[in-house]
Amino acid sequence: MAILIVLLATARLTGVDAAGERETLPKIGPAPDFTLTNQAGQRASFRAFRGKVVAITFIYTTCVDTCPLLTAKMAGLQGRLGGDFGPRVQFLSISVDPARDTPEVLKRYAEAHGAQDADWAFLTGTPAEIRTVAKHYGVYYRKTSRGDVDHTFLTSLVDRDGILRVQYLGVRFDPNELLRDLQTLVREGQLR
Repeated sequence: MAILIVLLATARLTGVDAAGERETLPKIGPAPDFTLTNQAGQRASFRAFRGKVVAITFIYTTCVDTCPLLTAKMAGLQGRLGGDFGPRVQFLSISVDPARDTPEVLKRYAEAHGAQDADWAFLTGTPAEIRTVAKHYGVYYRKTSRGDVDHTFLTSLVDRDGILRVQYLGVRFDPNELLRDLQTLVREGQLR
């Protein structure tokens, strides 16, 4: 089932409409709600971000290869979004290693990557909470004998109404495409 969701999620409807708009992103379905703990130690509900376009990633702080690459891509996009980042776009990075990624550890990680604290939440929770969120978003993870975490790299975009619109599999996606999709969802919300 998760593979089918990923395949559907990565499919995109493209084209130009009569008004000359670039494309329409598919509507996959309601984004699963969750409540986790942010890098400030406060509980944060996904519902609190309604009205914003949200990009959700799954990382862990002791990762030495792909997680830092993904976080660096997101950090680059943070600046390129300009005035939309914060008021209209929110980033959420969810740890798949809740035993080690405490709020304090996530705060240091966020600072090291230049994350704007209020507009980019790094989230952790109990193992059960993380397991549930990961499952609902189609992310598989498991701790290896070496202590690192194998996991699916999936970045999800959710529109202002809480609808999951597109997912990017892996870290080799084009950040320009992600930026365009974020901007498309921001514009879409402004047209109402």
